[in-house]
Amino acid sequence: MSETAPAPAKNKKLLIIVAVVLLAVLSGVAAWVMLAQRSSLDDEEGGRSGRAAQAAAKAPPTFMPMENMVVNLADPGGDRFAQIGITLELADAKAAEQVKTYMPSIRSSVLLLVSQRTTDELLTREGKEKLAQDVRREVSRPLGYAIPKPRKRAAQRDLDDEEEDDDEDERPRRRADDNPVRQVLFSSFIIQ
Repeated sequence: MSETAPAPAKNKKLLIIVAVVLLAVLSGVAAWVMLAQRSSLDDEEGGRSGRAAQAAAKAPPTFMPMENMVVNLADPGGDRFAQIGITLELADAKAAEQVKTYMPSIRSSVLLLVSQRTTDELLTREGKEKLAQDVRREVSRPLGYAIPKPRKRAAQRDLDDEEEDDDEDERPRRRADDNPVRQVLFSSFIIQ
């Protein structure tokens, strides 16, 4: 009988080892399931905007050309004019439908905007870039979006900072631009 006594001891040790391994595996599976549930809850509560932003960034934009515009410029004498072709880069087709709805108002605003410019302003790259920003603002306004004013140039900003109180150490951060009007592109730009 002494020969059979060591066998149950080995079986006990083997059974304990199997139980510990099984417990460790089950604990790992339980932890993985809990983390998966937590991340899915995070996605449902606050992560939707992050996923939507990633999807929007991956989606190709929609380009919407506007009819060419011929506008008298604000030069002295009133004999200069500009012919401008504008294409709007929009977030998606839904935004394009919204812009189409307001197109008469948008076109009028853009014509008024361009007619206030002079030849000298529009011949420079900076003048064209400022016009593009202003056109974006005019297109966005009927859609309910406000475009912040462009930042001042560094030299002017430094002068302004010296004049301001020293209490304003840090400017507030701006939130991400969620405007569906992404960019204004010029398809033609002729000044005569």
